[in-house]
Amino acid sequence: MQPPATQPPAAKRLALTMGDPTGVGPEVIAAVWSSDEVHLLSRPIVLGDPEVMRRAVALRGSAVEVVETDDPAEAFAATGLGRMACLPCGEHDLAGLAPGAVDARSGRAAYDAIVRGARLALAGEADGVVTAPISKAALHAAGLEYPGHTELLAELCGVSDFAMMLYLPPELTPACPVGLGVVHVTLHESVRTAIDTLSLEGVLEKCRLADGVVRRLSAGYDRIGASPRIGVGALNPHAGEGGLFGDEEQRIIAPAVEHARAAGVDARGPFPADTLMVRAVGGEFDAVVAMLHDHGHVALKLIAMHGAVNVTLGLPIVRTSVAHGTAADLAWKGVAETSGMHAAVRAAALLADRRG
Repeated sequence: MQPPATQPPAAKRLALTMGDPTGVGPEVIAAVWSSDEVHLLSRPIVLGDPEVMRRAVALRGSAVEVVETDDPAEAFAATGLGRMACLPCGEHDLAGLAPGAVDARSGRAAYDAIVRGARLALAGEADGVVTAPISKAALHAAGLEYPGHTELLAELCGVSDFAMMLYLPPELTPACPVGLGVVHVTLHESVRTAIDTLSLEGVLEKCRLADGVVRRLSAGYDRIGASPRIGVGALNPHAGEGGLFGDEEQRIIAPAVEHARAAGVDARGPFPADTLMVRAVGGEFDAVVAMLHDHGHVALKLIAMHGAVNVTLGLPIVRTSVAHGTAADLAWKGVAETSGMHAAVRAAALLADRRG
């Protein structure tokens, strides 16, 4: 290993998981490694296959040296702008992987990196985990039947109350002083299953999680004695139109909002999903609670897909990710968009710094 790299005292130890090696994950990590900002905010290391990362560095035409170690403390000490410390995660034969292909080997390699990242953070050996995209199909091909990162990390951390939040930073939402988050009540499941499982308790918990993460993103609320403003979306068109288009708003969502308000959360709604995001981007809300995956994802990604960050709420660790997938059609062509990984590193460093 190389001599320790000089780092600012406030830099957070972030473990970046490689993601699926047939996708764009290794490339976007290699691309952002040359960013001064990344190394001012964090001491990053990579969890994954060193040879894959060397190929990704070469693809981007970077002079970064990939150094291998199995010791996390040694890795964090040696990493830096010109050196990428990489911790192998399991023994995998990744030779001959086809770009963009679904392969059980790549699914297992991605899984092992996630597991190691979570364990490092849980043990206090890392301040946060930033994950590159994985292929759900590859996970399943490897016999790992998880819907995605969120559910896998919740299991690893032993939590049952958790949520996915997509987050846009303030520079992408000028009217929103702390940025804008969208928290999802239901997530990786069919629409029919999501509707059947929607509950007052689920909506209430997501309101609480949204309130908590906004407070961490901006200590200013507590300073001025105000609360984050949470806009709660409806399930049905026109918020049910008084029961004409469904009664979930009356039976489940509105009572959950009242419970949240009684608990000190400034939640309001339910509001029609087709106009709620317009109001939020205009500065009316700091976070939105969406009932369905696509209610939140579609609207927010139309605003700024590549700048969005995926944040897992409810975990005892900090975890952020890019908001895009493995981009099979772009993988290993040297053209992958990198702004999402930049944003994910920034958000992880901020959340780790304000972890309460």
